[in-house]
Amino acid sequence: MDVIAPTLRQLRYLTALYETGHFGRAAQACHVTQSTLSSGIRELETLLNTSLVERSKRMVRFTPLGERVAHKAYDVLRQADELVDLVSASGTPLSSTLRMGVIPTIAPFYLPSVLPALRATYPNLKLYLKEDMSHIICDALARGQLDVVLLALPFSCGDVEEAHLFNDPFYAAYRPEEKEGLHFIKKAVDPTALTQQKLLLLEEGHCLKDHALAACGHPQLRSDGSLLGTSLHTLVQMVDNRLGITLLPKLAIDGGILDGTKLDVSPLAGSTPYREIGLVWRKNSPRGDEFQLLAEFLKKQK
Repeated sequence: MDVIAPTLRQLRYLTALYETGHFGRAAQACHVTQSTLSSGIRELETLLNTSLVERSKRMVRFTPLGERVAHKAYDVLRQADELVDLVSASGTPLSSTLRMGVIPTIAPFYLPSVLPALRATYPNLKLYLKEDMSHIICDALARGQLDVVLLALPFSCGDVEEAHLFNDPFYAAYRPEEKEGLHFIKKAVDPTALTQQKLLLLEEGHCLKDHALAACGHPQLRSDGSLLGTSLHTLVQMVDNRLGITLLPKLAIDGGILDGTKLDVSPLAGSTPYREIGLVWRKNSPRGDEFQLLAEFLKKQK
């Protein structure tokens, strides 16, 4: 007996449910009603003659086979998207849909300055942005849910191509009255001595925390949980309220993060007190040349 293949729509419903663990949220992500999504998954189960999801009033649990099918569905959907990419790559560059992931320590400070120029240069580009932490957007890139990722390097993002855009120097941010407690080399702060201060950093999960510690020469150091902030804006407010000092990337400073505060900033001494900003995409993507063109454009805007 011939087996009818699942549709891409059914597989998208399944992966959305796998990601959200909730029929309502999955339906919202797919822009359909909950009953439509539920019916689509039941049709898929009937087609495959197996149960993929255990349903109850309080939770959704995938069966072991359902998890394997969901993981395989990501591969099928990614290949389908790559087929579309193959056609898009043969046309005018940067004139179709582009899904970009960006980390929170870059997005609000860098994108407002470059997006107007990008729209003006490539008016037919349909750009969709997803802001999240590095490991989340890299996972979405691997699953084919994103086309490119703008993040700080080094970061292990899987089997990807990387394009260096620019270096983003770190600055020490502090209240003026804290300056006497810092060790300066000429007019720059000695980063190796910063950990003797109350150094405020982002909470675990933010790659900027690891890059900042590496800039201080203490890549293995782990901070006291009481001295961690949830965002750069939170860190700035903590420092402005005399709770310690912090490190800020120049992107954030140029983006106005210190507006309304009494903080001073000083550069860090040393040869590598910076993070590297880069654009990455899946290796062997049919749109690789197009993404390289985007990288060159972004590099010129800095």
